Amino acid sequence: MEPKLTLVGAGPGDPELISLKGIKAIAKADVVLYDALVDESLLEYAPKEAIKIYVGKRAGQHSHSQDEIHKLIVDNALKHGHVVRLKGGDPFVFARGYEELAIAKAFGIKTESVIGISSVNLPGLYDIPLTLRGTNESFWVVTATTCKGELSKDVTLVAQSTATGIFLMGLGKLKVIVEAYRAHGKDKLPIAIISKGSRPDAQVIKTTMDNIVELAEKEQIKSPAIIVAGEVVGQELDQIKVDYLNQPLAYAIA
Repeated sequence: MEPKLTLVGAGPGDPELISLKGIKAIAKADVVLYDALVDESLLEYAPKEAIKIYVGKRAGQHSHSQDEIHKLIVDNALKHGHVVRLKGGDPFVFARGYEELAIAKAFGIKTESVIGISSVNLPGLYDIPLTLRGTNESFWVVTATTCKGELSKDVTLVAQSTATGIFLMGLGKLKVIVEAYRAHGKDKLPIAIISKGSRPDAQVIKTTMDNIVELAEKEQIKSPAIIVAGEVVGQELDQIKVDYLNQPLAYAIA
């Protein structure tokens, strides 16, 4: 028995948005430690005899501390062998994956990482591009809430730019995010909120900065949610002119 930790990104909710490599890792697990945002149907890929331990951390609910999770990783790897740490999204995008790798390595435990689809990619699932030719040249990914529970200072910097702003863990800071944009005259900037990722009960709302707070309250938008702000949000597929459709064919169809 060789102690091992494999970090696996489970994707943004839809169980089909996990990688094949991630599924193969789960199938070889002796122990699976899984998060609150992981679809539990993924546990079916684990061997029947594998130990499954819920280690979810959600606001307002009983949860494991990060230190407790570290202890579970080390203890189970040393006692049982292969631990798969199944995390929602990607283990290295505003997650604690690097810390979990570090603690395992400190105890001489072999480690492997299987990156996952991050919630940063969710807008594309709902036909919202992060970049669009002629509209913007970049996007910023910001955690709106710092580890101290404060608003990130980067929010103000994003609000000043032409970049698409993607705010994770920001629903509770929606009003101050909007204030940051409106302070720079962007009352009519398009904005969207994607709630509950790619799960069946996902919600998506689109409007402008001056209406988003009221609409989010009306629609009772819940966490987890990401906020997308920028001109790309206001684009509609039928507005995009595809010039080649009006051009003569360059070849003959037999």
